[in-house]
Amino acid sequence: MDTRRRVFPYGLDGPPQVVALAGGAVLAALVALGAFVSAAPWPFVLLPAVAAVVLAGCAASFLHASLRGKFAVWRELADGLALRGDEDVLDLGCGSGAVLLLIGRRLTTGRALGVDLWRRRDQWRSDPRTLLENAAAGGMGGRVGLCTADVSALPLVDGCFDVVVTSMTVHNVYPLARRRAALAEAVRVLRPGGRLVMVDIWSAGRARVLVGLGMSAVEARGLGPRMWWCGPFVPTTLVTAVKPLPPRSRDEPAAGPSREGGGWPR
Repeated sequence: MDTRRRVFPYGLDGPPQVVALAGGAVLAALVALGAFVSAAPWPFVLLPAVAAVVLAGCAASFLHASLRGKFAVWRELADGLALRGDEDVLDLGCGSGAVLLLIGRRLTTGRALGVDLWRRRDQWRSDPRTLLENAAAGGMGGRVGLCTADVSALPLVDGCFDVVVTSMTVHNVYPLARRRAALAEAVRVLRPGGRLVMVDIWSAGRARVLVGLGMSAVEARGLGPRMWWCGPFVPTTLVTAVKPLPPRSRDEPAAGPSREGGGWPR
């Protein structure tokens, strides 16, 4: 294995955005410096200087969210799931495996499946090879599976996962109809009693869509500065929900998540 690939084992989210923010900061700083050297009126110095500071701050927050913040957030979320270890878990938009493998470490007899289209404009080093290298490095090769597919049209049977997670994926699905279809697919492949954990930006209306899809215990809350992608201008929201158990008669015993209907990609 090329050890250089281990420096940033999970790549970087949104490479074009990072380049644009950093490049904009440098350009604004050069404009401010040129105005200062040429003794231009103070607004021509101050305005680009402020823009340079803001853009640099946005670039720094983006890098922090991608390289540190999301890992801290997902460790807490994974702990909060309190997995038994025998669950089947699906990660929609798994990329290089940051969340998939974090969840996979908490499984014993269960397995984690990652689905993605592996688009590098969304994440640098988003490819199956990188994910498999990361899984092998963590000793989880046997607990992790991969599937190349569109999250809005999953090649999976109904009700085959106990938990569905997705991180910074759904906002990349266009148009809006496909985005709603992706949410519907997440609900479809959950077993009754299964849980959905979604972390994303621009999440307004997601909770309402999930309620319309029949999900219960739907909650949404901000995740704070650790996952600001452009300072407070682009915050991240956590949306959680539970797929209701089917109705039961008065004489039936209470049931946990159904294990019927399991099945991975064919």
